Amino acid sequence: RGINDYELVKPGDKIAVCISGGKDSMLMAKLFQELKRHNKFPFELVFLVMDPGYNEANRAVIEHNAKLLGIPITVFETEIFDAVYNVEKSPCYLCARMRRGYLYSKAKELGCNKVAYAHHKDDVVTTMMMSLIYEGRLHTFSPVTYLDRADMTVIRPLIYMNEADVIGFVNKYHVPVVKSPCPADKHTKREYVHQMLQQLNRENPGVKDRMFTAILNSDMEGWSN
Repeated sequence: RGINDYELVKPGDKIAVCISGGKDSMLMAKLFQELKRHNKFPFELVFLVMDPGYNEANRAVIEHNAKLLGIPITVFETEIFDAVYNVEKSPCYLCARMRRGYLYSKAKELGCNKVAYAHHKDDVVTTMMMSLIYEGRLHTFSPVTYLDRADMTVIRPLIYMNEADVIGFVNKYHVPVVKSPCPADKHTKREYVHQMLQQLNRENPGVKDRMFTAILNSDMEGWSN
């Protein structure tokens, strides 16, 4: 639905499917394989894994899982973890910015015109709440964004999917995933807001869906279709 509503995939596209090894990106990779197998027009896929400085064990798990799932990954190395390790102020912001830069450059080098991220509905709402709480504005990322400086289009085909559905699918079909090796994992402002929304949704069932509907009905850039 996300792909159809926002025309995320078009004939002749070459898409870099970004894989971190986590549940969201591994599921997205399998879904893209199915889409390509059954789609009515041709497009190309590159399953792109950026190694920001994993230890050998984490790298081996990602490579093993991809082989097990039949996903032909392209791995390239960076030294992002080393670069941000001693940064005290906003290391997550710097890490994310560097990751994006490396991914766009590598995707461009491989001839891709689009990069696909595995952000789902919960990510959309969490980002909106973070923007509201910490920036004082109503904003979140959009399903499709053209980045003129990088000359790259970012697409997010899982935007209608609940995180609970991702977890359910991964558990039911035993899709192998790797835990995030980030030292700040589960200790960020994003995780704090995510847990706050989870609690709010438990106390007020359906509140996350209503927030997402509010985003769909808003005039936020990139959300009209």
